Amino acid sequence: MVQRTDEQHAEKMKKKQAAHDKIMAGKTVEKGLLVVHTGKGKGKTTAALGMVVRMIGHGKKVGVVQFVKGAMTTGEKVVFDAFPDQVEFKPMGEGFTWNTQDRARDIELSREAWEEVKRMIADPAYDMVLADELNIVLRYDYLPLDEVLEVLTARGEMKHVIVTGRNAPEGLLEAADLVTEMTLVKHPFRSGVKAQAGIEF
Repeated sequence: MVQRTDEQHAEKMKKKQAAHDKIMAGKTVEKGLLVVHTGKGKGKTTAALGMVVRMIGHGKKVGVVQFVKGAMTTGEKVVFDAFPDQVEFKPMGEGFTWNTQDRARDIELSREAWEEVKRMIADPAYDMVLADELNIVLRYDYLPLDEVLEVLTARGEMKHVIVTGRNAPEGLLEAADLVTEMTLVKHPFRSGVKAQAGIEF
């Protein structure tokens, strides 16, 4: 590898800064984004909740609806409960489908959670809405994708919506402004390590 002098490094960084500034000058649009976090890797909900924290820091109001979680107490709920004026945090599931083993009940709960998401999206007081694990609900056909897409695409111009969960449907990926796929490289669960407080919940 060729070592650069301090002067060469400074010159290269100066060119990079000029190129960056030119790119940024063309980015003038501000709008509400539809964000999708999907994939088999860990971190989809964690990344979304990080965005919720950012919104708190900017004094914004966020609605969080969890479609699957709700059967367990999570660390993030305790934190967000400390900001009742900025975050409405609603775990509305009863656990994963293999825990409930009751399709009719899962569909009923999915509909109730979706109605909450729709209410939050329609309410201009909310700057961001997180529909956590909505992709799982869509995968099992507990809600019609067409209905979900209709609500998401008709949202207010500045409303941010985040959808998480594995196996995001193609129609949702096409409608999204930002899609991140979490890739599993290594996970301690495969080595016999159980889910731990502060890491998984």
